[in-house]
Order: sequence, then C-alpha cells, then structure tokens
Amino acid sequence: MKSNWNYPTSIWVGENRVTDLPLACKNLKIKKPLFVTDKDLINLPMVKKIILNLKKNFQGIRIFSNFSGNPVGQNVEEGVEEFKNSSCDGVIAFGGGSGIDVGKAVAFMSGQSRPIWDFEDVGDNWKKADENNIAPIIAVPTTAGTGSETGRASAIINKKTGVKKIIFHPKFLPSVVILDPVLTIDLSPRLTAATGMDALAHNLEAFCAPGFHPMADGIAIEGIKLIKKSLLTAVNNGKDIQARSDLLAAASMGSTSFQKGLGAIHSLSHPINSQFNVHHGLSNAIFMPYVLTFNKKFIEKRIVSICDYLNLDKNFDSFLNWILDLRKTLKIPNKLSDVVEVNKINIDKLSQMALEDPSTATNPKKMTIDDMKILYEYSLSGKLF
Repeated sequence: MKSNWNYPTSIWVGENRVTDLPLACKNLKIKKPLFVTDKDLINLPMVKKIILNLKKNFQGIRIFSNFSGNPVGQNVEEGVEEFKNSSCDGVIAFGGGSGIDVGKAVAFMSGQSRPIWDFEDVGDNWKKADENNIAPIIAVPTTAGTGSETGRASAIINKKTGVKKIIFHPKFLPSVVILDPVLTIDLSPRLTAATGMDALAHNLEAFCAPGFHPMADGIAIEGIKLIKKSLLTAVNNGKDIQARSDLLAAASMGSTSFQKGLGAIHSLSHPINSQFNVHHGLSNAIFMPYVLTFNKKFIEKRIVSICDYLNLDKNFDSFLNWILDLRKTLKIPNKLSDVVEVNKINIDKLSQMALEDPSTATNPKKMTIDDMKILYEYSLSGKLF
C-alpha cells in the first residue's frame, strides 16, 4: 500500500517509495541536490543503488558523508562548505537521526552568516535567522527512532563545551518526507530495539508533558500503541514490512507530538550521549523507568487513562511493568553503569548539564540539581523510586 499524508508536512509512505526521490526533487525545483548521509551508510549497496538512480536524473548531485553518530558542529560546517562550493540548491537528508540532523542543519546554515550556536532553541533565537536562503529539504529515514524527519530542530554537539545543543527553526522541517519500510529491513535487532525505544520515549514524554495540546496527546497515544504492537515483531523478524511501517510511523509521530515538550528522560540522556557517545535511544531506554517512577505523582492519572487503549490493566504499575518487561525482552541494560564506567562519571557535571537541557522545562515535576543527581545515582544502582 502506498499513501501520501500531509501532517505535519508532505509525507510519502509505502514500499519502495525511495524511488520517488527524483520526483520529490523536481517538485521542490531542486536541480543540484546535496545527498547527506553518514560514513557507515554511504558504502552500503542499497545506498549506492539509490545514488546511482539519482545520478541518472541529476548529473550535478553531490555527496557529503564525513560524519558518524552524535554529529558535531564541525560536521555541519564541512557540509555547508560542500553545499556552497558545489552550488547545490537543496538537500536530501538520508539515514538515521545523525544523517537527517546534519542534512537539515546544512540546508539551514547554507543561508546564514551567524554561527550555528546562535540558533540554539532558547527563547526567540530562531528569529535571528535569515529565512530567505534556507535550502529545501527532503528527508528519508532509515531507522525508526528519532523522528527527525518531522522535526523542526537538529541535535548537534558543541565540541568545545561537550554539550549537545538543540538548534531550532521552523524551516528545519523538511518539505517532503519519504517513509519507505524497505530501507529499514536490514536494521539489526539491537538497533531496531534501541531506535524503537527512542520513539517510545518521544511519544511517552510528549504525552506526559504538562499543558493543553490534545492534538499532540492523540498522536502520542497512537504512537505508543503502534510501538507496543510492532516493536517486538520487528526485532524478531526484521523483514516484517507491516511492523517496520508501524515503527516508521510511530517515530514520525513521536517527533510531531513532542512539540508539546519532552522531559527528564531526554535531559539525562543528552549529557551521556555527548560525553560518552552512548546511543541516544539506548540511554533513553535505560532512564525511562527511573523517570517514570520519579514523576509518578504527577503523571499517574494520565498513564492510567490510556491503559485500556493499550490493553493493559488500568493502573500505573501495569504500565511500568510493561516497560520493564519490554526492556528485558529487548535485552536493554537495566543500569547506566552497564554502558558507562562508573569511575568516569562526574555526577555533579552531568547533573548541571541535565538541568540546563531544554527538555527539563517540560518535565511534569519541576526539577532541581539535586533531583538530577538522585536520578543519575538511581540509574547507576538500578534502584527505582
């Protein structure tokens, strides 16, 4: 089945829709695209085939792939240099969260004179941007986790400070998104699990974030249900196209819904990602039950309200046990100390970084530096609240 959606942007969904990339470029009047993907994906036969097809339609296509997971500001600078030197007029952002984040940032920064850090998602920083020369973006995810393809921001690490920054502007949102489940069938069970838990964290934190946004709430609930339905299936049978499609949709839904806000799962994760290069979805999965139980008093009624829809017993513990059982089945480590050496952890430094993270502002319970320290300590020891 193939279909086109138009929320929050134009989304083309279905098997082998990646072959419509030339049409997407033509619709956006892109004649010389910059194809942005990471250094691991660029050598895969699947990607080489996609690029070969694009070259038949666009002789001037250029490739930028000099980066890997958890991208830094320098990666964006190099991409912008390639974009300008080659006189490109649009970006195809291809890959997981890193590929799409870098691609979006390159398209945005190709029209700016200020440094990228001036557009950190703080206050009205985005209004500093020159909107006239931002290049059009086509996003093609190959994982089902970050949902960056439907996001208005990129997560980029400032190498000088070691802090992951959220760079925001409304025009970061790609003009066309292609969700092709075939591109995800070779994703390993381990990465399928980690990226799926990332999508779950987005939908869950968005639903629990305070404030009135019923559209985001509705999207988040359905995203959670799709993950509950299909994550284990996709891990056990990567070639199940329906399960892969469900997870791609859930990832895009998570990014759409978290315009309402995120929370401490992400606040705690971002410093771990930037300081220790831990996969973002994996760290989100590790922190999830600790933050859930920490926030219980403030989210219990909301969690209970969706248990029926998720076919769970109507109580908070039922939902929590589903999360714990899911992590166990997916072989997600139970503790932060399982993925980071304890003697390398500076809790004071990490806690301050977490407190200053933009996600902290919309955690259901207002956070203090001591709260962050306790959450890190509990996640290291395995103790739930």
